[in-house]
Amino acid sequence: MGFLRITSPHGHGPLSTSKVMQTVLLATLPGVIAMTWFFGPGTLLNILFGGIVALGLEYCVMAVRKRDPLFYLRDFSVLVTSTLLCIALPPYAPWWLIVVGVASAVLLGKHVFGGLGYNPFNPAMVGYVVLLISFPLQMSTWASPRGLADVPGISDALTALFANSQYDAVTMATPLDLMRQNTGLLVEDLYRQKAQFGQFAGVGWEWVNIGFLAGGLWLLYQRVFTWHAPVAMLAAMGLCAAAGFDGGSSESGGSALFHWLSGATMFGAFFIITDPVSSAVSNRGRIIFGALIGILTYIIRVTGNYPDAVAFAVLILNFAAPLIDQYTQPATYGHNRRDE
Repeated sequence: MGFLRITSPHGHGPLSTSKVMQTVLLATLPGVIAMTWFFGPGTLLNILFGGIVALGLEYCVMAVRKRDPLFYLRDFSVLVTSTLLCIALPPYAPWWLIVVGVASAVLLGKHVFGGLGYNPFNPAMVGYVVLLISFPLQMSTWASPRGLADVPGISDALTALFANSQYDAVTMATPLDLMRQNTGLLVEDLYRQKAQFGQFAGVGWEWVNIGFLAGGLWLLYQRVFTWHAPVAMLAAMGLCAAAGFDGGSSESGGSALFHWLSGATMFGAFFIITDPVSSAVSNRGRIIFGALIGILTYIIRVTGNYPDAVAFAVLILNFAAPLIDQYTQPATYGHNRRDE
């Protein structure tokens, strides 16, 4: 009898790959709207331009592999990859940065391993880390949020995208940067003296994270993924932050609420680590997978050279996911775990 060769991701019931991908794209809207309000239309143009590049690359790769390109374009997976990557990029990135990032995500992160269902690493994070290591200056140039500077308009966004050398953006260090570089101020003084800090985290960043949290909760309601990895990541990060907060001295890494509402925390917890292909498979494995990402993210944020470490933590745990699966496989139906 022949055996079926079935690869991840596995869908059940009415869920199909296309339906899941469209649902994920819709769930990004609250966070993208918040980013657009606080940082201007740069992220929207990034997503649009990156999506066009991703669709073109997917079409060419499938044509070279002698497969029907339109069939694979209709599953929306490449659009999810490019959208997640472009959300993570600075809002006013030049066109060539987006092209390099999307090409790295689609070609190196996805197709070099065989395409959807075969990639061991999250493709969007592969593209992001390639850019972060290769072009650290461009990847750290974040626009100032609404309330601290004038928000660029659509013409400014187009100039930044296609004629970046002629665009002079008002940039500002992010709250994660300031917290990591702080050496002499109490956390309370840091919040009072630095305009970038809001009530709990950074101006704008609080609402961006709440937006992605709302989208993530909707995905949970739609049963696109389970709660195990996101909750484990946020709980582990919160425990690490609580242990290292020490009342708010100059050596503190920031409170749990600060880390939850800063950077790419909620985006990573609900849109990145829940990738069904590159994460752990069992529920127990997902808890371990998510918790280790939360711990690594906090450690790198506080002690490393990169203020937001979600991408590095995710790729490291993608590498470890098969080992986690090896030791967290559920018992075969009708058997005890110790009998296997």
